[in-house]
Amino acid sequence: MNERTRHVWFVLHGYGQLAEYFIRKFEKISDDQTYIVAPEALSRFYLDGHSGRVGACWMTREERLSEIDDYVAYLESIYKTVCQNHPPDTLQITVLGFSQGTATACRWLDQGTLRCERLILWAGYFANGIREVVAPDRLPTQETYFVYGNRDKFLNQLNPPEYLSQLKTDLPFLQVLEFDGGHTIDAEVLSANFGKK
Repeated sequence: MNERTRHVWFVLHGYGQLAEYFIRKFEKISDDQTYIVAPEALSRFYLDGHSGRVGACWMTREERLSEIDDYVAYLESIYKTVCQNHPPDTLQITVLGFSQGTATACRWLDQGTLRCERLILWAGYFANGIREVVAPDRLPTQETYFVYGNRDKFLNQLNPPEYLSQLKTDLPFLQVLEFDGGHTIDAEVLSANFGKK
């Protein structure tokens, strides 16, 4: 960050991903006024057996509440470090969560001190409804989005119209954006819809 920075994005990866690769999806929107922060989840594991590629996840059902407390504290410390030399009113903050990162983003907004101007929930699934992880009044009512690909192999296992209807019931201000693609961050869709205003 520098004195020209006006936009900060906190981008939270999905299950089994690593931040160093996930952040590459945001190269098109990064410039001298836009700073991208991609924290990596605290739990790493081998994706296939006992060796090979490594991924990370935000939490499992084991010690679930402790893991949530841990990652909220971790994200809060990153937020405070990144923004410590910038008055809050000089920065526009966007939080984007992808897949498992959507619930992580919501819990952080619910339990932490961070407030953002824009929240992007990309291909997330909330098994018990989004209100289980965040109170609606903790979200930016003008710019809260749900983005998903029409060929998403995970969301298509649900009934997408019913799922989206429930999300809109829980968050009437939610804006839904569908794109032609799968369970991924599409850099072109991201740049076209959420790049510079």
